[in-house]
This record gives sequence, C-alpha cells and structure tokens, in this order.
Amino acid sequence: MKMIFMGTPDFAVGTLNALIKAGHEVALVVTQPDKPRGRGKAVQFSPVKEVALSHGIEVYQPRRIREPECVEYLRRFAPEIIIVAAFGQILPKEILELPVHGCVNVHASLLPKYRGAAPIQWAVINGEKTSGVTTMQMDAGLDTGDILEKTELELAPDETGGSLFEKLAAAGAELCVQTVAHIADGTVTGTKQDEAQATHVGMIAKEMGRIDWNKPAEEIERLVRGLNPWPSAYTSLNGKTLKIWKASVAAGGGARAGEIVRADKKQFAVQTGDGRLLLEEVQLEGKKRMPADAFLRGFSVCEGMRMGSL
Repeated sequence: MKMIFMGTPDFAVGTLNALIKAGHEVALVVTQPDKPRGRGKAVQFSPVKEVALSHGIEVYQPRRIREPECVEYLRRFAPEIIIVAAFGQILPKEILELPVHGCVNVHASLLPKYRGAAPIQWAVINGEKTSGVTTMQMDAGLDTGDILEKTELELAPDETGGSLFEKLAAAGAELCVQTVAHIADGTVTGTKQDEAQATHVGMIAKEMGRIDWNKPAEEIERLVRGLNPWPSAYTSLNGKTLKIWKASVAAGGGARAGEIVRADKKQFAVQTGDGRLLLEEVQLEGKKRMPADAFLRGFSVCEGMRMGSL
C-alpha cells in the first residue's frame, strides 16, 4: 500500500521499519524539525528521520503541519493511507480526509484508557497490571477515533517506563502491519470508544520526579520505576540531588517522612507516609549510577538523616 508515515521518537522507529519490511511503499516520512540536543547542543536528526534517510525515503519536517502549504505538499504524494506513531503534532481535518483509508494512529495504551501524552510512564506510575497498543482510525479529537485493533500485555512486577516502552514499541510495530493488511483486505471495522471509560494523561515533566516522602512507599516505588530512565525520580541528601533508580517496599513506621531509618553496609531505608522505601540503586549529583552498597562505601549515611527538598 502506498503511504505517508508520520512519527518522530524511538517509539515510532520499529513501526516504520516493519512497514518497510512488509513491502509497503512509504512515499514520504514526516517528522518534527531537527533540534539541538545534548550538552554541546548539536543539531540532531530525529530517530525516525535517521531510519528514513537510511532507506532513501524523502523526509518532510514542517514546523506546523496545519499550514495550507503543508497539506498541499502531502497531497502531491496521493497516499492510500497515512500512518501516525508519536508524531507530535495534531493533524487538521484536511489531512485526516486526504487518503482513501484515512489516517491510522499507533497509540501506546488500551484505548479509551490513557488518551494523550506519556501513556507508557503513567501506566507504570499508576500501578496498572496490563497495558498494550491500539491502532485507531484518527478523527479530529485527541485519541478519540474508532478502535481498529488492540494487543494487550501484562506488566512485570519490576516493569519500568523504559522496559514497557520497548515492549510496546515492538508490539505496536507488529500490530500496525497487521492492521494495514486487514484494512487492505477489508476485514477490519472500527469500534467506537466508550467515552465513559476514557481517561486522559498529560506529558511527563522533570519536576514530577521530585519525591514527596509523605506519600506511601508503594506509590513512590512505582514513581521510581515509571520515570526510569527519564526524567528519573529524585530527592536530596545533604544538599545534593540524589536520583533513585531502583527501590523496594518494606513495612515499618515510627519515624518522620523522609528520615533514614536504617543504614548499614548494604542498603538504607527511608520512612515514607506509609511504609519504608529500601533504596537499591542510586546516583548522587556528579557521580555515576551505582548499587546502594557501592554508594554506601563512598558516602556517609546515618540513621536520622533526612531526605527532602533541595
């Protein structure tokens, strides 16, 4: 099938590669404009652009896809379908109606739950037992179109935002190829979303990682996993930022929230609003990420010390 592919981050790379491998004619790839990244602020291509160029596919990078000239540019390619995976811009009605098969979105949740940005991290943070990917016939709303197909998977007890990202990216690539095949042979029909079941999530901000020790240990532990690898959960210790990469929950009380209640050569525990958080892998400001025992060999931690605001 002749198509235009729209996507930007790593999540979309697997889907683009899978469509190419399946033999579809990807006539154009649309991705976000190049941006400066890293410490040196060097301009870098998006992951999707890198893949497109490696396959010799033309790349288009509009700042605002809604502009009339952008719509006309896409019209030149006469796509039968447009596939969208984490593109990063809202498509106007003119583009949604351009292909004969419309625009199909690969969304990393089991719609109608977790519409919007960052559904992967929020699934972990909120303690969901399952997640998945949905292919959806796009309409003018935000993730409100008819559901085409779904694939579901269980979250592991130690699931992180990063590990779930990898699983859903792979599942989304496979599901998209399957959905396009079913659209081509007429064996898939859309199902309207149940608005009563809809939930919405916003973007993840770095500030979300600041730990509130008054919250229950189980909630903080999910935050640690959900924000791993970005932006990470963090607190402060002796005036320095301490990132927490891995932790577990233990029972216990009788101390102030944020107080270190146990510290030995192997691990240390912090009192929370309900239960204690055992810190297993941390990273002090300016240092490398390391297991708790290695951290404790080089940094003095004593019972009674407080974790808290910077």
